[in-house]
Amino acid sequence: MQVTFNPKDTNTFASASLDRTIKIWNLGSPDPNFTLDAHQKGVNCVDYISGGDKPYLITGSDDNTAKVWDYQTKSCVQTLEGHTHNVSAVCFHPELPIIITGSEDGTVRIWHATTYRLENTLNYGLERVWALGSMKGSRRIVLGYDEGTIMVKIGREVPVSSMDDSGKIIWAKHNEIQTVNIKSVGTNIEVTDGERLPLAVKELGTCDLYPQSLKHNPNGRFVVVCGDGEYIIYTALAWRNRSFGSALEFIWSPDGEYAARESTSKIKIFSKNFQEKRTVQLTFSAEHIFGGTLLAMCSSDFICFYDWAECRMIRRIDVTVKNLYWADSGDLVAIASDTSFYILKYNFAEMNLMIFFLLRRDVVQSYLDSGRQVDEQGVEDSFELLHETNERVRTGIWVGDCFIYNSTSWRLNYCVGGEVTTMFHLDRPMYLLGYLASQSRVYLIDREFNVMGYTLLLSLIEYKTLVMRGDFERANEILPSIPKEHHNSVAHFLESRGMIEDALEVATDPDYRFDLAMQLGKLEIAKEIATEAQSESKWKQLGELAMSTGKLAMAEECMKHAVDLSGLLLLYSSLGDAEGITRLASLSKEQGKNNVAFLCLFMLGKLEDCLQLLVESNRIPEAALMARSYLPSKVSGIVTIWRKDLNKVNPKAAESLANPQEYPGMFENWKVALDVETRVREKRLQNKMEIVVAKRRLLLWMHLVTVQYLLIVTSLKKSGVRIKEEPCEPKSNWLMQCKTETFVSDH
Repeated sequence: MQVTFNPKDTNTFASASLDRTIKIWNLGSPDPNFTLDAHQKGVNCVDYISGGDKPYLITGSDDNTAKVWDYQTKSCVQTLEGHTHNVSAVCFHPELPIIITGSEDGTVRIWHATTYRLENTLNYGLERVWALGSMKGSRRIVLGYDEGTIMVKIGREVPVSSMDDSGKIIWAKHNEIQTVNIKSVGTNIEVTDGERLPLAVKELGTCDLYPQSLKHNPNGRFVVVCGDGEYIIYTALAWRNRSFGSALEFIWSPDGEYAARESTSKIKIFSKNFQEKRTVQLTFSAEHIFGGTLLAMCSSDFICFYDWAECRMIRRIDVTVKNLYWADSGDLVAIASDTSFYILKYNFAEMNLMIFFLLRRDVVQSYLDSGRQVDEQGVEDSFELLHETNERVRTGIWVGDCFIYNSTSWRLNYCVGGEVTTMFHLDRPMYLLGYLASQSRVYLIDREFNVMGYTLLLSLIEYKTLVMRGDFERANEILPSIPKEHHNSVAHFLESRGMIEDALEVATDPDYRFDLAMQLGKLEIAKEIATEAQSESKWKQLGELAMSTGKLAMAEECMKHAVDLSGLLLLYSSLGDAEGITRLASLSKEQGKNNVAFLCLFMLGKLEDCLQLLVESNRIPEAALMARSYLPSKVSGIVTIWRKDLNKVNPKAAESLANPQEYPGMFENWKVALDVETRVREKRLQNKMEIVVAKRRLLLWMHLVTVQYLLIVTSLKKSGVRIKEEPCEPKSNWLMQCKTETFVSDH
């Protein structure tokens, strides 16, 4: 029914048969080495164990059982019972200490490879199970059914590891315990961010159980290993057993006490001396427990916080919790859920109100000391929600008031005051170990136990923390110690806190400084940046802001730099600046902006130029319509041009065009239109002459005033009066133009 080679001796293999036996063969012989009378019915499958040093194989049979055999002693080690139909597939997982069996009853059962305890049963309703598959280095298994295949991820992908405050790391590879020291990497070795550290791995010992979690205690003297429903506390240096017991989960308190969850309803608390202090019987099903300032126990949809001393409930919070992270100060906690994480403040420690130099007891302690009964929700004001971030946390640590975490999108971020900053984009799954303040680096580990470091300046964290607390004087003292390349990060943080002026002073990136200056309305600073950058988009933004604030001279200058012809048209037309519109018409023609040029010429009353522009732009039909409306005398010439152009495409359509010179009767009130045009032209010329005369009279009046002024000044000077003279320039452009006009002396 199945044959499989022994991975530890590729010259031997085993065969399973319906004759109820297992035969072990050698490639060099046609006869079996030996035969195992395995089952009461036919044997369907067989598999060798690939890891460890145990000489085991497993068989599955039609008698609904699977058996583990020692092929050296030829004895049955364990019979796995539980399936209700033929066992059709068996498998030793190459990485995890589990045995997987599949049956025609439609279920897949997962057994512990050491205790042979049934851990889980999977049933996906796809009829009979026929095949199982696994791969070394992966936590995924494949199940083959009558109706399809399923891929399942089992176990934890996070490496079992822990780092203490001095940089010593301990990790577990299966039952083997190894250690490395980050400080062993000398200062003469330059390691860039994200590069694997060249660490020397030292064998520390072995563990009697299969580690599922490993954690240093707060002072780093002890390490607890938890797995297989038990825990063992070892010394961190010599790896000596100090204590052990039953536990599904194990947590430390900040002062070295610890708690063990033995079941969903029973938790034991122990002292620093490994003596049991208290047993807590829960009224709800505790799926996880978390250590820290408070002892936390969570169910599927809420979490309860208790004090370590007397296990009094502090607060119940209705949230689905995946993980919990306490700051070292004990007054901040991060709650990670499936979709987001929450930063809460715990009001327990005595707070020093520096403004009034007074001490006051916190909300929780005063409530408990009063002897009042705590209801099922706990002390209402014990926790205060500070921030919520819609991002899922994989692993996280606290450094002061800074929460460092890596997200499901494998970005390494840190959060201070609700403002999230991305430090690095990780190229593969990594998990946080800890932070060394002496090196200003945060360390991560991957699945292959490679350790990488990334720079996170302690001075940067301290600065942001002080700003959050309102201690701006000390924050300004720390600012010079932050390298210039990190000042933009500081500026973004200040902006998020509403301190935009401070952000402008700190920022170094020109684009960012320009945006901040625009927010503050500091146009001169923005103008300096735009001048250096020579960016049309910046000039345009600045011009719009200057226009809205009434600084028209700056708006005009910015629009010229930005070549914003539409904006200039709006500005000049609003001011009634005919000279500016004239210049804009010429500039628009050069830039090919015929629409703007047409409007400029039209506002100046230069109808002939408008007509010529339409013809040059090949907008001949529009030129004909305009001529019919404003310059009837030009219609005939435009129609001739139109016919010539249209004849290239559609001769019949060209012939159908009527010329008013040839067919004046086809155009209603044609003679009236020509007469009106003549009178308007004469009136326009008359108006121009009147304007010229008015300008000349004004200029004469100015000359007379100037002469009189000079006579008065000369007389005063002769009398000994001191007069301060300052140059005065005319403010009006048209007045300057008057001076340049030819002045006929017939006035």
